[in-house]
Amino acid sequence: MSVRIYVPKDACSIACGADEVAAAIEAAALSRRQPIEIVRNGSRGMLWLEPMIEVVTPEGRIAYGPVAEEDVEGLFAAGFLTGGDHALRIGKPEEHPFLAKQTRLTFARCGIIDPASYADYRAHGGYKGLERALALGPAEIIEEVKKSGLRGRGGAGFPTAIKWKTVADAKADRKYIVCNADEGDSGTFADRMIMEGDPFELIEGMTIAGIAVGATKGFVYTRSEYPHAIWAMEKAIEVARAHGMLGVNIAGSQYSFDMEVRMGAGAYVCGEETALLDSLEGKRGVVRAKPPLPAHKGLFQKPTVINNVLSLTAVPHILADGGEFYANFGMGRSRGTMPIQIAGNVKFGGLFETAFGITLGELINDIGGGTASGRPVKAAQVGGPLGAYVPTWQFDLPFDYEAFAAKDALIGHGGIVVFDETTDLAKMARFAMEFCSVESCGKCTPCRIGSTRGVELMDRIMAGQRVEANLATLTDLCQTMKLGSLCALGGFTPYPVLSALNHFPEDFGAPPRHLEAAE
Repeated sequence: MSVRIYVPKDACSIACGADEVAAAIEAAALSRRQPIEIVRNGSRGMLWLEPMIEVVTPEGRIAYGPVAEEDVEGLFAAGFLTGGDHALRIGKPEEHPFLAKQTRLTFARCGIIDPASYADYRAHGGYKGLERALALGPAEIIEEVKKSGLRGRGGAGFPTAIKWKTVADAKADRKYIVCNADEGDSGTFADRMIMEGDPFELIEGMTIAGIAVGATKGFVYTRSEYPHAIWAMEKAIEVARAHGMLGVNIAGSQYSFDMEVRMGAGAYVCGEETALLDSLEGKRGVVRAKPPLPAHKGLFQKPTVINNVLSLTAVPHILADGGEFYANFGMGRSRGTMPIQIAGNVKFGGLFETAFGITLGELINDIGGGTASGRPVKAAQVGGPLGAYVPTWQFDLPFDYEAFAAKDALIGHGGIVVFDETTDLAKMARFAMEFCSVESCGKCTPCRIGSTRGVELMDRIMAGQRVEANLATLTDLCQTMKLGSLCALGGFTPYPVLSALNHFPEDFGAPPRHLEAAE
């Protein structure tokens, strides 16, 4: 009897040797004349255990990890095909504390299904959201999204339903759905995991968005650094089209929608929605002045919905289970779940999806297990390279858009990077300024010139030159960038700089009295 074995093929697992492990399992089974079926799935998100392989047994799927090529013979000898005991045996993945504590909606199928299988996707609840959307119609779809309280999962948390309603009300001969999958923030990998592990979910979410606003064409804009995600998305699009779920009269309905993947060249500024549009149009990625908003004049000057992967992949669940069901999770105005990515100097790094409201301390110390180095945590940067450094005395901060904003911090794309006590946050803050100067599109003066002057000021401060005067000038410069930049690249760069100045002035050679001046 053939035994089914799941071996992940996401980028993280492949980097850790998953391809070699799959080949070794195949060779070992062949030499033993044991019939097996290897399914290359996505990752479950417990990245410190990758490659984590799973064997289907009468008791359920049993996981082993992290498995190296040289472990395979020992696994066969221990009878892992029937769930046998071994030092690498994890047991049922869903019972592992890291997974058991999660509320998985967006990532419910990730790591469980074959990402290239339409039948597998349908068998695990796929396309139920689209079926209900087709029955409801455009106006009711938007109403369900409004009830859910869904907000953009990549920036300032703008309400998704308002954006969709604006595009739906716009008069034009053509409209577009653009998925921002240009995942460039440090410590983030949720977009990649979804595209590699459950690509049909993004297709379904974009299709529902298209029906809601009257768009017939969609684009997934992603990075050249994501070849595995690009391959998985293109394969899934091809399969969906073959099953009548993309193209003319999708699922036999009156609606038509098709989509394709477009690859960027890795410019960080193209994560900004208007620079992304320029890049999609074949131009150099430069930020556009607003108004007009993309919802009125976006791609090719047509009304355009721009959402990121996590926003669009939440939509199928909202439509399938109802907006009120989704809104029952979370706190305040932050509704639903957030796929949080824990990275950096942390013991248990990975993808943790949970309702808004969990504290930063819980995520880092309880879920992440503290630092991998064993040293005390010094700070965590949340929201990418332009997010604030949150000190340990603020780790009671709940994961909530408004709570973070009140502390001059950002949730952004939900990435957390942990640092221990050996980290020099003056050097990290300098990196933020240098990053901005390198990645700036150059259109506005505060970002283009301010970031360069910021690097120079920080070099002088770190060299001990006129520290007090240069700190005052740096603080003033940060305020100018924050308020005067055309987009979030220049506008958010002050967050890591000011937070480092506020909370860790000693790293700049300044006494604690600079705390009030920096604010």
